[in-house]
This record gives sequence, C-alpha cells and structure tokens, in this order.
Amino acid sequence: MSDTTAQIKQIATVVVPVSDQERALDFYVSKLGLQKGADVPMGDQYRWLEVAPAEGGTTIAIVSPPPGKPSPGVETGISLQTDDIDGYHARLKESGVDVDPEVTRYGDPVPPMFWLRDPDGNSLFVVEA
Repeated sequence: MSDTTAQIKQIATVVVPVSDQERALDFYVSKLGLQKGADVPMGDQYRWLEVAPAEGGTTIAIVSPPPGKPSPGVETGISLQTDDIDGYHARLKESGVDVDPEVTRYGDPVPPMFWLRDPDGNSLFVVEA
C-alpha cells in the first residue's frame, strides 16, 4: 500500500536542452513573451536558467545538457496557452519564429493549435484557452 500523504502538488519545472543559453533566453523572452526567472550558476560548468509566463506556473529551464543526456532538437511536449491563437501565431510568424504555416483546427473539443520550434529545433505547441 502506498503512502498517500506524500503526493505531488504540481509540475514545477520542465527542462529543455539548448546549445546557447543566451540565444535561448532572448528567444523565449523577446519572441515568446515569457519572463526570465531563476538564473544561478551550478558549479563551474553549468547554469540554471528559467523562464515562465508572467502569471506564474510551471517554469521552463533552458539548460545545457550534461554529457550523455539528450541534446537540443527534442520534441518537448510543452504546451503553451493563449487567449488569441490567430494573433499570437501571426505575431510569431512576422517576427521570424519557425511556426507551422497555419493554425490547425480539428473542431470541438480539441482547441485550435500550432507548433513552433526554438533556435535549437526544440518543438513546443500553442493552444487556445
């Protein structure tokens, strides 16, 4: 029987491997509109760098992968949410972000969505709230 008093309360952080943290930080903040959070050195070789929506919630850590771990260019499975899918898609496309050519619409109950790729080819998708 499991101990039900020690339950997970939330998803705190999702880690995305990047080759250049400064380039990734610029992309996630200036292109996607997230805000910089934690930025701390980890030993002599690593840096923990987080971004998140202004309203808070789960953070994305954009970090250099340690040896033997997945390198940049992964399908992250991260879903971002917006109130204006068409406006956000158009803004990203106009600013040069690698987005799908169009917003995909499957119909109810699936929300409109599109995929985007960061400068390292890591994919995320955006859905309408």
